[in-house]
Amino acid sequence: MQVYNLSERPSLLTHFISEIRDREIQRDPLRFRANIERIGHIMAYELSKQLHYQTRPVETPLGTAPTAVLDEQLVVATILRAGLPLHHGFLDFFDRAENAFISAYRKVKDDEDFDIHVEYVAAPDLTDKELLLVDPMLATGGSMHLSWQALLKSCGTPRHTHMVAIVASQQAIDFLQSQFDDKAPVTLWVAVIDPALNEHAYIVPGLGDAGDLAFGSKL
Repeated sequence: MQVYNLSERPSLLTHFISEIRDREIQRDPLRFRANIERIGHIMAYELSKQLHYQTRPVETPLGTAPTAVLDEQLVVATILRAGLPLHHGFLDFFDRAENAFISAYRKVKDDEDFDIHVEYVAAPDLTDKELLLVDPMLATGGSMHLSWQALLKSCGTPRHTHMVAIVASQQAIDFLQSQFDDKAPVTLWVAVIDPALNEHAYIVPGLGDAGDLAFGSKL
């Protein structure tokens, strides 16, 4: 599985990452969601360089211009609820993509143990399409992997899967690489990699709970 770390060189992406991490800026949910969407725009653009295109003539007022246009049927999928702003950012760029939504959550057994449950999948047929599975936080990698399995089980096998996360732990990357060999049709895109998880399996330094920061706290 190939991994792209988009923060290896400073850019506007790293600037926006600094804002979604900042405790003071996080106090404004609208700005937090907007920054997640802007990060989605940048990541969608970078990912688009690995998609397939065909050249077709485009008639302008003064002539004909041969132009490379996207030649893929895309499905943008996200894990509810935290993934919605990132999903919107990707959909702004891949505006003709189909959409899929998965409900995955941690069911806590005690302070340091939990299971991940997938209860809801709404998706089109994925057969031979490009699947973009986006979620802002990749802590253990379990939710991403189980959501991918649930989509394939109920909706068909895509030609290629692009897993996308803004903040990923090194542990999650190691886990996903253990699930997919180098020939697997899966690519992982991350905006930044953090070194560790705490005892509750939250990313450190991370940014906190992306769903709560975007939409408010929950019971």
